[in-house]
Order: sequence, then C-alpha cells, then structure tokens
Amino acid sequence: MPCPTPLFHVRTSEIHGVGLFAALPLQANTRLGAYEGRSMSPAEVEATDWESHLTYLFGLSDGTVIDGAQGGNALRHLNHSCSPNCEAVEAWALDGTLRLDIITLCDVRAGEELCLDYALTIDTTHAPEAYPCACSSVECRGTMAASA
Repeated sequence: MPCPTPLFHVRTSEIHGVGLFAALPLQANTRLGAYEGRSMSPAEVEATDWESHLTYLFGLSDGTVIDGAQGGNALRHLNHSCSPNCEAVEAWALDGTLRLDIITLCDVRAGEELCLDYALTIDTTHAPEAYPCACSSVECRGTMAASA
C-alpha cells in the first residue's frame, strides 16, 4: 500500500529555528494529528529543572503535561503566532486518556507555516516581555504570553 501524502514537513522557519509547513493546501478543520510525547503529572513537572531543557510542553485540563521533547512527533515544531492558523484541541482517546489534537483554524496554502498561539501562562514574577514574540503578524502583541 502506498504511503499517504504527508500534510506537513519540517524546515527552517523565519519565526524561530525550525517550523512546520503545509505540504499541500489544507482546508479549515483539518486534523494534523495528535501532539505526542511523555505524559507527566503535575508533581513530575514541578520536580523538573526546566532551565536545562529545551521545552515542548502542553498543559492539559486534567493537570497532566505532554512533553514533546521526550518521545514527541513533528508537531512539536509548531511555532507561535499571534495570528495562528492552527489550534490545539483536547479529545479523549479510546484508551480513556486525554490527548491533544492539532487542527487547522482556516484554509492554509501549501508552503505556509503552521502556527499556534502559545498563550503561555506565566508566573506573576515574570513580565510578558520576558517571552518575546517573533511572529511579525499585524496582530502581534509582542509576547507569547496569554492576553491579559
């Protein structure tokens, strides 16, 4: 059976490092896949020294965190944009665990970078400016932190 055409590929990004790019035109509401990685409990997250790690973290509503740096897939390369064309949506997997699907918000052209709004929840001791945004969109708020 032939391999299906990939929906995206990883390459150098003008936003940051490497990014994910549409391999072909994608319609709004296209599921790109599930964000994969090691599932961590809140206690495991708290006990980890994140200063020495590259992070690809997603917090879920049940308190668990998915660390895409450990056993993750290519979806971990989604960069931030204040004008995202993708979103992360929680869904229940057949095994009863919570998963994170990446879905396109709008039609996406082939070659266009696929991005999420990270909407980071930051510690109150840090200023949003400590998390600068490089998306260059006309709606750029200057930070990857969530809007106030």
